[in-house]
Amino acid sequence: MNPAFWRGKRVFLTGHTGFKGSWLSLWLQSLGAHVTGFALPAPSEPSLFAAARVAEGMVSLTGDIRDAEALRRTMQDAQPEIVIHMAAQALVRHSYVDPVGTYSTNVMGLVHLFEAVRATPGVAAVVNVTSDKCYENREWPWGYRENEAMGGYDPYSNSKGCAELVTGAYRSSFFNPASHAEHGVALGSGRAGNVIGGGDWAEDRLIPDMIRAIGRGTPVRIRSPHAIRPWQHVLEPLSGYLTLAEHLVSDGAQYAEGFNFGPHDTDARPVQWIVERLCQRWGDGAAWELDGAPQPHEATYLKLDCSKARSRLDWQPRWSLGETLDHIVAWHRAHAAGQDMRAVTQEQINIYQHTGYKEG
Repeated sequence: MNPAFWRGKRVFLTGHTGFKGSWLSLWLQSLGAHVTGFALPAPSEPSLFAAARVAEGMVSLTGDIRDAEALRRTMQDAQPEIVIHMAAQALVRHSYVDPVGTYSTNVMGLVHLFEAVRATPGVAAVVNVTSDKCYENREWPWGYRENEAMGGYDPYSNSKGCAELVTGAYRSSFFNPASHAEHGVALGSGRAGNVIGGGDWAEDRLIPDMIRAIGRGTPVRIRSPHAIRPWQHVLEPLSGYLTLAEHLVSDGAQYAEGFNFGPHDTDARPVQWIVERLCQRWGDGAAWELDGAPQPHEATYLKLDCSKARSRLDWQPRWSLGETLDHIVAWHRAHAAGQDMRAVTQEQINIYQHTGYKEG
């Protein structure tokens, strides 16, 4: 990605109060972009949004993407050049509790976003953020490519498959690359693996569950120790979304496609591997135990093939899984010590921008 590209760019970001949205908001602010955020209040207490004072460097507006008129009006007022859509119901287990809310947010909310883009002159690029879980999971040991079938067993995963189908329909019908010169909008999507990082306090996620358990001095209870996921620091896919957006603006229709953003194959690890190493890095008696209670279905094996992003966008991960865990521990220790978490988060962003990948 080119940091200079973002200086002065008007960016409309949905979901800016969430974990990924807060990291991206701070990164865009540091790059000199003019950011307008549209989202529900922060989804957890505490939250990265509050801890890092994310709202200080942007226009932060409270709103629900299920409210089509409010979304359209807010986007038109912001007059963005780039739209990045991250607002979502993002938890697999919660989707079993509230399937209607999951679909209305992740599918119809996306339709509302695209309609707002159609009603807002001047938008050059749209990046719709979905998930690695958008693919029909066949539990095979190789990574899914962008041309694999969409699907999903649970409501969350299925809603993300639906979101990719909606994206394809709008790209064909209203933002067709063949007629880019007429409508001027390049639409791409980013499909990321399991993101982890400092400042995530969401329910039913591995790292937040561990941080809470460590804070209580109790073992973290693990549901599926052998489940394999493409773990990556949150900054990895965010760099992919920014890189994709740059190409959509600069090269238009050539990059109006879906792209996977995931770790190197060696960093697709079982849950138990992550838990044991995070406990080792944290110290202070941090431990885990198996949760034997019945659990709703979740995929056991999931990997992404990111060769398309590497070859087309010149994108690749910068931090190994070991480095990622080190940065998570450092972030949460700084938070526990009462440090300025806006400065700590910005410093980790700066370190990421200036390092290359090494195994460990």
